Amino acid sequence: MRVGVIGAGRIGAFHAATLVDLPEVDEVVVTDRDRTRAALVADRIGAMTSDDVLGAGVDAAVIATPTPTHAELLVALARVGLPVFCEKPVASSVASMVAVLEEVEAAGTALQVGFQRRFDAGYQALREAVRAGRIGRLHGLRAVTADPAPPHPSYIPGSGGIFRDCSVHDFDAIRWVTGREIVEVYATGSNRGERFFADAGDVDTGVAVLTLDDGTLATAYATRYNGAGYDVRLEVSGVADTLVAGLDSRSPLLSTEPGVGSPPEPAYDHFAGRFDAAYRAELSAFVDVAAGLVGSPCTGDEALEVLLVAEAAELSRAGRRPVRVEEVRDALT
Repeated sequence: MRVGVIGAGRIGAFHAATLVDLPEVDEVVVTDRDRTRAALVADRIGAMTSDDVLGAGVDAAVIATPTPTHAELLVALARVGLPVFCEKPVASSVASMVAVLEEVEAAGTALQVGFQRRFDAGYQALREAVRAGRIGRLHGLRAVTADPAPPHPSYIPGSGGIFRDCSVHDFDAIRWVTGREIVEVYATGSNRGERFFADAGDVDTGVAVLTLDDGTLATAYATRYNGAGYDVRLEVSGVADTLVAGLDSRSPLLSTEPGVGSPPEPAYDHFAGRFDAAYRAELSAFVDVAAGLVGSPCTGDEALEVLLVAEAAELSRAGRRPVRVEEVRDALT
């Protein structure tokens, strides 16, 4: 199989290197508007470059470009019949995403959206425990996505905001682990760091209180300033037990209790280190999807559902009120 990777930034370079190591992939073709950057990535991993992935004879494609370019690229690839792996979000707005998914459905091509936590061993074990009833009736979930330091200021204006960019992973994980829908969001945020977040209409720290369709409550906390390290966790509490995904020997958590030692290993400092195995499993699954062996493990429709939640969170933050997810959905009609 020949796979094209569109975008040679940090996540595109990572995906390209992962694909090169997969036995089912014969060749990887890297393309980027910055030809020099594409060439550097290709040379480092033993791949090829092309100015036009559509003309490179690829069998499938991975979209790892900036968010505002996803929709147009995905539509173009779908129209020529290529299976596509697309980093989230598929589009910058709910209306745009609906239009894109209609194009994909009309083309009859496969789409897998990049929510790598579904492929993390801890999150998978948590899901299995919940579904098996080990935790009992759920009463609360606490999700955390905390970056060690902010991204470059140029990234923020096109990111979609902290709820669409960061917490959307938590929204997806909560839905996937519990099997429940998020029906209402009450969100807020603050800016106590660099000015460029506020200038872009964004916040550097956000919290969303979520109500699931069975009444279970959840919180999703996200920040761009977690100097202790990269921290991503999901705690699920029920009447019988509490389990946590993302709590290991490198979690950036220190106890103040006497006699409790520090974590034995350095904290994670980057998403790639924390989710290295998950990203590899995710792309291995996509290769099977592209080969027609399995269905997509994260469809466009599922990605749309969490985008609706993220949009509700942004509306809630702006309006300082609870927002039902159906309110966002109804606005499309």
